[in-house]
Amino acid sequence: MKAKVHVTLKNGVLDPQGKAIQHALGSLGFSGVDDVRQGKYIELDLAETDAAKAREAVERMCKELLANTVIENYAISIEG
Repeated sequence: MKAKVHVTLKNGVLDPQGKAIQHALGSLGFSGVDDVRQGKYIELDLAETDAAKAREAVERMCKELLANTVIENYAISIEG
């Protein structure tokens, strides 16, 4: 199975890298970009064949390593 994880900063958490990207876009002539929030995308190839068990394992991975749940949200999708 393949798990796809999107990790983003929670609303209200400052995103200096997002601000740097926004500034760089403006410098390159891309106007009208009001805000940029950056995050992480992680793909995991899992040996698990049961989607529920795979989701449970990836949830644990996110909580223990992949995301800082104090300041980040994550979304998981599992593909069979």
